[in-house]
Amino acid sequence: MLTLTIEKRDLKAKLGDIRSTGKIPAVFYGRKEESTPIAMSEVDFMKTWRQAGESSIIVLKGVGEEHEALIHDIDLDPVTGKVRHADFYVIEKGKKLKVAIPIEFTGTAPAIKELGGILVKVLHEVEIEALPKDLPHTLTVDVSGLVDFDTQIKASDIKLPAGVTLEIDPEEVVALVSKPKEEVEETVPADLSTIEVVGAKGKAEDEGDASSGSLAAEASTKAK
Repeated sequence: MLTLTIEKRDLKAKLGDIRSTGKIPAVFYGRKEESTPIAMSEVDFMKTWRQAGESSIIVLKGVGEEHEALIHDIDLDPVTGKVRHADFYVIEKGKKLKVAIPIEFTGTAPAIKELGGILVKVLHEVEIEALPKDLPHTLTVDVSGLVDFDTQIKASDIKLPAGVTLEIDPEEVVALVSKPKEEVEETVPADLSTIEVVGAKGKAEDEGDASSGSLAAEASTKAK
C-alpha cells in the first residue's frame, strides 16, 4: 500500500505562499473524520497520484494516527495544469466502498484488423463495490472478442477480481467496433451567379442590337 507523508496546514497561511515552497495544500475528511487542512510535498504527491490514481488506497501519515484514504478530488490550474489542491476521503476500515475504476483495454479486435473498423470505447471506467483491501487499480478488458460489427463487450463480460461486485447495469455496453466511414465523392456545384450574369449580359446586348436596328430604320424612313 502506498504511503504519503503529510503535515498540518496553518489556515492563516496563504495558499500561494504554501505552493511557492514546493508544497500542495490539501484536506482530508471522512464520514466519521472531521475535515483537517494539510499540506504535502508536490513531488511526493505527484509520484503517488501517478501510481494510485483515484481508486487505490493511500496511507496518510504525519498528522495524528495514520489514515487510509482515497484521492477524492483534484483541482488543476486551468493554465499550467499543475495541481493546486487535493481532497482525500478517509475510509472506514471493514466497510465496502463504491468506486469508479478505470478500464484498461488490451488485445486486437479482428473487426479492426480484418474489416477496417474503428474501436469505440463507450466506457472508460466502471463503478464497483469492494472492501478497501480488494480494490483493483484498473480493470482489464480484452477486445479480441470483437470479431465483427455486431459483437459488443458488455459490463457483464468484465472479469472482476475476487471480492469485487459490479455496480452498473450488466447489459451496459463497454466497447464495440463501428464500420469505417465511406468516402463520399465531392461534386463542385455550378456557379449559377455566373450563368445569370452572362445571361443578363447577353440579353442586354440583344436589346442594344435591336434598339440600334430600330434607330437605323427610323433614320432611313425620314431620309426618304
